Amino acid sequence: MNPNTLYSASLDGATWYKSSYTASNDQCVEIAELSALPAVAIRDSKNTDLPASRVSATGWAAFVGALKADALVTA
Repeated sequence: MNPNTLYSASLDGATWYKSSYTASNDQCVEIAELSALPAVAIRDSKNTDLPASRVSATGWAAFVGALKADALVTA
């Protein structure tokens, strides 16, 4: 997906969701589906005025799949 297309999509009216697994330690992210694109936006739940990161729906699915499979490599 073209990054210009991804980042030009409006977040106005986006519905943001926080994981039901969120603890009370304020280390949370929220996601919103972009209605105009097959993509999601990701933001810090404590600093919602900061710009949201965006990723294609395919990229998001791969990331979530890797989390579920405990397949992320850390340095």
